[in-house]
Amino acid sequence: PRAWRRVSELPPLQNRPVLSDLRIALDPGHIGGAWARMEERYLSFQPGEAIQEGDLCLTVARVLAERLTALGAEVTLVRERNEPVTGLRPDALRREATELLQQAGIAQPVASYEGLDGSAKAQTVQWQAEKLFYRVSEIHARADKVNGQIRPDLVLCLHLNAEAWGAAEAPQFSPENHLHVLVNGCYAAVELEQADVRHEMFSRLFQRIYEEEIPLAQAVAGGLARRTGLPAYVYKTPNARRVGDNPYVYARNLLANRRYQCPVVYLEPFVMNHEATYRRLLKGHWVGRTLIDGRLQSSALEDYVRGVVDGLVAHYQTRRP
Repeated sequence: PRAWRRVSELPPLQNRPVLSDLRIALDPGHIGGAWARMEERYLSFQPGEAIQEGDLCLTVARVLAERLTALGAEVTLVRERNEPVTGLRPDALRREATELLQQAGIAQPVASYEGLDGSAKAQTVQWQAEKLFYRVSEIHARADKVNGQIRPDLVLCLHLNAEAWGAAEAPQFSPENHLHVLVNGCYAAVELEQADVRHEMFSRLFQRIYEEEIPLAQAVAGGLARRTGLPAYVYKTPNARRVGDNPYVYARNLLANRRYQCPVVYLEPFVMNHEATYRRLLKGHWVGRTLIDGRLQSSALEDYVRGVVDGLVAHYQTRRP
């Protein structure tokens, strides 16, 4: 059984707005707020200024919800505040974190990462417990909410990308700025050794989610590419694979786009530590153009929203009964 509907199963439009009857869940990536530093999604190049991916994604979700609702969609935010959806916190996951480290061959892992960095930090109980909190427990809680409560026809996972920026206290700008969109796929052999991963993969295959997911991703990627003008990101690692002939769309096996039991389009536009993009993101969302570094520029977040709207409208205008 499935709760989501194919585009062919939606009621006829009959001169109503193009997204009428469509149930869309917006999933603002990460948590933001007081949790951003723990998530390593806090970026600051000068004292007194900073951007946080979780905060920016929530802004995109709020603006996007208004636009999609105006087009007839029933829109729900998976996360409405800069707070976790999961009820667990890192301290509750220290036992599991210790067991993971012991399974990895660290018999007596260090409790705290204070004063440590790099691989030494990653081998502490504190770091592992935090990762289990925001990367695993949080996504499981969101999946439970999506699958059990919202039951949408489509989930849009809203993120912003970044290149390696080095030490958090002395980050580096990147010359790269790009865009890509992800659908579920490209499972590694080591991932398929896990029973829950196999179950979720087969569930998505038997529902034939990919038949809806891939065309949606291609349409939204096209809308974002036109609005942002960004080049396509090119994966150089084996954990992703190009889908079809669209240079922006890749298959990758992520927890969110595997556990959410409906079509999922996972968005990664812009590089936060690209200097010009960082300057635009610092100013948040606005409509029109404003002066930044001597040039009139649009809001990156507004370009993000318009690209998604353009892609969804193009997709459903041509495919709805």
